[in-house]
Amino acid sequence: MSYEVGMAFLDRPSVREQIRLVQKVEELGYRSAWITETRLARDAFTILGAFAANTTRITLGTGVVNTWTRGPALMAVTFATLHEMAPGRVIAGLGAYWDPLAWKQGIDRKRPLSQMREYVDVMRRLFSLEEGVTHETDLVQVRDISLDLGHGVERNPIEVPIYLGPTGPKMMEMAGETADGVLINGLLSTEYTKSAVSHINTGASRAGRNPSEVDHPQFVNVAMDDDPAQAREEARYLVTKYLGQQPHIAKASGLDHEFLARVGETMGGWPARKGGVEDAMALVGDEIVDMLTIAGGPNYCRSRISEWVEAGATYPIIVPITSNYDELAELFAP
Repeated sequence: MSYEVGMAFLDRPSVREQIRLVQKVEELGYRSAWITETRLARDAFTILGAFAANTTRITLGTGVVNTWTRGPALMAVTFATLHEMAPGRVIAGLGAYWDPLAWKQGIDRKRPLSQMREYVDVMRRLFSLEEGVTHETDLVQVRDISLDLGHGVERNPIEVPIYLGPTGPKMMEMAGETADGVLINGLLSTEYTKSAVSHINTGASRAGRNPSEVDHPQFVNVAMDDDPAQAREEARYLVTKYLGQQPHIAKASGLDHEFLARVGETMGGWPARKGGVEDAMALVGDEIVDMLTIAGGPNYCRSRISEWVEAGATYPIIVPITSNYDELAELFAP
């Protein structure tokens, strides 16, 4: 392929397999590797630290971690630590979280746009090693703090780019204004990509920035099997879960509200009732699966990946759905 490529790990495979695979994609020439925090499957930083210790060149990022369960000081020192392990190779990918998972943990996500803007500002000040950082609103609070850093570590500003993982148009524009990069969500169509890039560019221009300087790769979920029907069924399962359980993805998909409500009701909410996802899969047709994912044989999968780049994504970040990780890594190697 004539463009760069990344790989992201959602809730699979095992941690040890992820460490092996990140070494493999580094050798294959991948630009980046990302760890997500989806549902309550795994924490991202434990795995990212292992990635940093077992690679030497590939860029490593969180794709994404939320700004509500970790305060900005802890977030900043965590990325400073990762930067110490892998200098110049770490990206802080931040997201605004989603309900009902946030609500179930007692988190009131009020005014998420303002919260994200304030949170990023505080992180940047901490990364710059500003002394006595204070910021106190009802959304973000730090009082007279700075990063100490580890014993013997030189006090140079922490060069960690901040990427945001927005889904809605307002957050997308704010990311274009304030972030070093934007992670465009997966399980969304190329039409969504075009709209997202337009909003990123609008925000960048409003802030007097050159839109071309804002990196904006996109997650692309891929199910590959020699039996295309089997690949599509595995993709349908994941698509159904996200349409029924993650409102921000469902809304951004552009699908009919009543249809999405029917999918969620059939599933039984979050977590889904036993057999609920399988029942709801019957509602999700092939055209929806093909719009939101790539699912099919190797040649078909490789032929479609450029669609998201042509729609405006800087480069694709492959998110495996099927368990043939090595084959997927080799198929999409740049």
